[in-house]
Amino acid sequence: MKITIAKTAGFCFGVNRAVDMVWSTVENGKKCVTYGPIIHNRHVVNRFAEHGVFELDGEPQPGTAVILRSHGVSADVYKRLEELGVEYVDATCPFVARIHSIVKDAENRGRLPVIIGTRTHPEVQAIAGHCKSSIVFQSSDEIEEYAESNPIDPETPITVVSQTTNTKNKFNSCIEILKKLYTNPEIFDTICSATENRQTEAMALAASCDAMIVIGDTGSSNTKRLAEIAAENCPITQFIDNADELDLSLFKNCNTVGITAGASTPQWIIKEVYTKMSEELKIQESAEEVVEAVETAPAAEENSVEEEESFEALLDKSFKTLRSGEKVTGIVTAISQSEISVDLGAKQSGYIPVAEFSDDPTAKVEDLFKIGEEVEAYILRVNDVEGTVMLSKKRLDSVKSWDDIETAREERTVIEAVVTEENKGGVVANVRGIRVFVPASQTGLAKDAPMSDLLKQKVRLRITEVNKARRRVVGSIRAVQYEERKAAAEQVWAEIEEGKKYQGTVKSLTSYGAFVDIGGVDGMVHVSELSWNRIKNPAEVVSVGDSIEVYVISFDTEKKKISLGYKTAETNPWNIFVNNYQIGDVADVKIVKLMTFGAFAEVVPGVDGLIHISQIADRRIGKPGDVLTEGETVQAKIIDIDLEKQKISLSIRALLQDEAEANVGEEDEIVASTEDYVEEAPAEEEAE
Repeated sequence: MKITIAKTAGFCFGVNRAVDMVWSTVENGKKCVTYGPIIHNRHVVNRFAEHGVFELDGEPQPGTAVILRSHGVSADVYKRLEELGVEYVDATCPFVARIHSIVKDAENRGRLPVIIGTRTHPEVQAIAGHCKSSIVFQSSDEIEEYAESNPIDPETPITVVSQTTNTKNKFNSCIEILKKLYTNPEIFDTICSATENRQTEAMALAASCDAMIVIGDTGSSNTKRLAEIAAENCPITQFIDNADELDLSLFKNCNTVGITAGASTPQWIIKEVYTKMSEELKIQESAEEVVEAVETAPAAEENSVEEEESFEALLDKSFKTLRSGEKVTGIVTAISQSEISVDLGAKQSGYIPVAEFSDDPTAKVEDLFKIGEEVEAYILRVNDVEGTVMLSKKRLDSVKSWDDIETAREERTVIEAVVTEENKGGVVANVRGIRVFVPASQTGLAKDAPMSDLLKQKVRLRITEVNKARRRVVGSIRAVQYEERKAAAEQVWAEIEEGKKYQGTVKSLTSYGAFVDIGGVDGMVHVSELSWNRIKNPAEVVSVGDSIEVYVISFDTEKKKISLGYKTAETNPWNIFVNNYQIGDVADVKIVKLMTFGAFAEVVPGVDGLIHISQIADRRIGKPGDVLTEGETVQAKIIDIDLEKQKISLSIRALLQDEAEANVGEEDEIVASTEDYVEEAPAEEEAE
């Protein structure tokens, strides 16, 4: 008898990942429970129970980690666990998690999510739980029935996704009808490539064998579909849960038997089935048994397997293949504008489409790859029918970036990032293609400052939290600012001295002064040191955020206090006046205050002079207000400067007298010139 084991039989990538996450949690000594069965296989679940890992019943206990099943959970479950502050490990299959993102994004864009799958399946329930409203169809017939009994608006924008374990035929038949009902469908073929490959192989294997054995839990959706496919293509098909259910009498007259297993079936159950078949058929003196590895080359299929070669070795060979999610290394053999070809040293040829080159939209293929060079990539999909493997370099770069992120967190490394968006409660920065959430409290901004101020800004931050399972990274800009400020402060205190000047930034204002950051340390400029003029509020001179030059008046190293000055001799209004005016000069002055004895007038900002009532006019007046009004500008003559007392005497009367004298002088000149003319006139007459 010839026994062929499907190379895709057994754990898929997502299931294997989920199981590994449970064992890893257990090995780390953490007490844990699973949210629902971690996978659809009771034998695996029972093994977990033997190690103290049970399904969650009620609310999780403090100190107990919750492992989310591979089929995923609704958004409400995440929210509830976070509200309770419960630690959880997200074992959701990455392909299922992608569907969650698709339906959430679709609903945010005003589209109606439509899910093709089994309504009661936990994966479908979880997908529906990531959007507020959705429609689930189990078959094309159900869609037609729905259309007959419900009014359909053809213009409704819909986004269609599929349960990952669906069959292509069922999904395509549903899509065909939906396209007739809706004019604006957005379709995502989210059937897992592993599921598609498994079903395709099961169909081919069943068509070429006398009998088929399908191994898996009866509650597993993907295994049930394998059994359906096998039964459609092979007259003798047995769907079993384990070796105890094997009915060997069905295979008495069979020359070829194919074995496949669901994505939730562990290899040790497949081994038990084969071992029982081998032992029982030997007792019945059956024909020679040969285990054929599907991925063995055609030439090798003609050779029988050596008897001493163990089943474990044969099984390992049958499973040794390229799988989605693995990292591979190959040689670049060709480059085009749409893709590059990669030799993986396997029967399939690899290629990297342009969309998977890099996260950098400006990157050029000729800069990234050279023919003959070695390249590492991530397997996105294996297509055995076409003999191709779709690869992604940017996905692998992302994986490496995750490693760098985790290293940065462990080593407390400061990294640079660019803020790309404002998010609820914070901002998002991009670090080598990975989104890093920075809470508002960690942005380093003032409470009232808009977070949009950070958009498109390059920032320095420290990674504080990494949850790779949930693809969540949290960072802090404030932590870096604090440390840098602390280092700068130490330098300031080490070098500070009286009179030293600093270029500082106004951080805050109070009624008694302004606090200025001079590089990691805040000093205070008292209101009296802000201006030579009398001011009531520091805001009259400076504003928060202003960059100003200050100097140290005094400091106390022990109390960590610094007194700063802002006004300088150069800005002293009296000095400005003395340097620009002297006795006898005429100035345009502004009347600022009227008193009974005279008027005060501003000569330069901050310097006033007195115009005594006797100097306001060239006649006697009752009060200054008879001639002057506050706020008007007049010309006055500086008649005295008291440098010691810093007082100025002004006079409008003196100007009036000067003008009168000038006018008198002009009249005298006119009279004199007239007399000269009269004296000369008779002489002229005599000449005539």
